Amino acid sequence: MLITHDTRCALDTVVDLVNTAPEDAAAPDGLSDVALLTDFVRNHEISDVGELSEFDLSAVRKIRGRFTAVFGAPDPRTAAGLINDLVAAAGTTPRLTDHDGYDWHVHYFAPGASVADHLAADCGMALAFFVVAGEQERLRRCEAPDCRRAFVDLSRNRSRRYCDSRTCGNRLHVAAYRARRKEAAG
Repeated sequence: MLITHDTRCALDTVVDLVNTAPEDAAAPDGLSDVALLTDFVRNHEISDVGELSEFDLSAVRKIRGRFTAVFGAPDPRTAAGLINDLVAAAGTTPRLTDHDGYDWHVHYFAPGASVADHLAADCGMALAFFVVAGEQERLRRCEAPDCRRAFVDLSRNRSRRYCDSRTCGNRLHVAAYRARRKEAAG
């Protein structure tokens, strides 16, 4: 599956957006205020976004929940329905653009769109490409019992199980190793 630069950026953005949601009631919200949303927009180099407000924060949190549902979708048909709703509500207007030193690429949001519509359109289309390619199962959640972070499995054989093999994967492998050693020691 060919993944263009702008699609990869949109995938990274949607994964990071989904992962800003608190995993439980005690966890902090990664988008708890407009300043954090502004940082998110800046860190992901989201273009054509003006001054952000509480309205933008509320709208982004709403689509974050809808994207979260896509990562939890049990099958491609469900994922497609969720993505179709997101993209349609954003009022997509595909257009070619070359800005900020990037070569020609497609923006799916209308000029002047809100940050929520921008995210819904561009990130929704990036996820749509996975469903169209029959790769919806690559939209995953970490299998570590104490982590449910979203990620896109871009491994060649679709075998990635953890959001980060250096943290979650390594922690589970070390725990399994220690359990085996303890059992062997008797």
